[in-house]
Amino acid sequence: MTAMIYPTTNPSATETMIVARGEGPYIFDQAGKRYLEGMAGLWCTSLGYGNEEVIETATRQMRELSFSHMFSGKTHPAAIELADKLAAMVPIDNAQVFLGNSGSDANDTLVKLIRYYAVASGQPQRTKIIAREKGYHGVTVASAALTGLVPNHMHFQLPFDALGVLRTGAPHYYRCANEGESQAEFVARRAVELENLILAEGPDTIAAMIAEPVNGAGGVIVPPEGYFEAVQAVLDRYGILLWDDEVICGFGRLGTDFGATRLNMRPKMMACAKALSSAYVPVSAAIVSGDIAEAIAGPASELGVFGHGYTYSGHPLGCAVAAKVIDIYQRDRLFEHAAVIGAYLQTKLESFLDHPLVGEVSGMGMLGALELVADKATKRPFEGMRVGQYCAAAAEQNGLIVRPLGGNRIALCPPLIILEEHVDEIIDKLGRALDSTLDQVATGALA
Repeated sequence: MTAMIYPTTNPSATETMIVARGEGPYIFDQAGKRYLEGMAGLWCTSLGYGNEEVIETATRQMRELSFSHMFSGKTHPAAIELADKLAAMVPIDNAQVFLGNSGSDANDTLVKLIRYYAVASGQPQRTKIIAREKGYHGVTVASAALTGLVPNHMHFQLPFDALGVLRTGAPHYYRCANEGESQAEFVARRAVELENLILAEGPDTIAAMIAEPVNGAGGVIVPPEGYFEAVQAVLDRYGILLWDDEVICGFGRLGTDFGATRLNMRPKMMACAKALSSAYVPVSAAIVSGDIAEAIAGPASELGVFGHGYTYSGHPLGCAVAAKVIDIYQRDRLFEHAAVIGAYLQTKLESFLDHPLVGEVSGMGMLGALELVADKATKRPFEGMRVGQYCAAAAEQNGLIVRPLGGNRIALCPPLIILEEHVDEIIDKLGRALDSTLDQVATGALA
């Protein structure tokens, strides 16, 4: 074992695989075994591995300008190009872009911009943020507080109250609906619960509500039809901004440019990362509407500085790669490709509803999940996480990478470049893993 403290890992189970190389939608371990990367790394390598155009762009940029900061009025062509490309793409009026390094820091930046905007707009008390159970927004102190997953909170002593984080229910119909409640009734109840929270806290103290279009790490939760329309109506009633976390759903994952487009969201702020560069290099974007940026610019100009920024904000390498990746997405019509292959993937995943272990299949576009249950009729869950972890390990033995999530859910998020033959490979190998898991459950080995 090395001196590494590993991220999001059981410290007693590290270095279970050493990844040696990648090619297209596949990775290879040190022994040369090939795995179809069914999670696109961590929901991010949309172009797969080893794209030569991206590698050439990175090499050229490193030779021309390996680093330049963006403090004190300095900039460079790659950053300008990326910011303008993003501003032209996103569904936000007169979008303004702040560049960073990760989805976590993009959301952390937006927490700070919310607070700056509150002062600049004459509403200094308007700093509270509504987040949802089962949401995932990162692991910095602020973004982890917004996250709605217990493992990301335990032992960290996060300052929820100091940050003004409020919590509302997840849009998970399968697990959160009342008995006999229709999807429309569930959506209406969630909207009422949201409004009651706002009224209880005081509408003039709440700045924004953060939401992923489809929850990722919280279980690949697809909201019922009409959910975001109902949420938006409540937010509009009280002048609360919708903050769209597109770190997973952005850049074609749902078969559209952004999840907001697919789910009819009307955000005023947006966080992007991961597929922005197909994860070839770290880069992120915190995006706000023009009126927010303009309000912030006033007091910052009077002060003489906007006092926020990272050494690596707008790093030339990240910007050049991200701009090239966007060009490839658009030139090769990969969002449209993802819509077609995503529909095929969803149809194939639905077939697992007949499997004795599968209680729910959820998904949209190139994003999917299965929930493994002890009793399909009652939705009774398995205790602990052993069943999901075993299934993921069994898939790995069969040459497929999937991800076990809390609640014994198995997630899939393959690269956008895959073809129908790769979907068939995913389904075959995942089916064998499910059957192996069922055998273990039947013998009591996973009790």
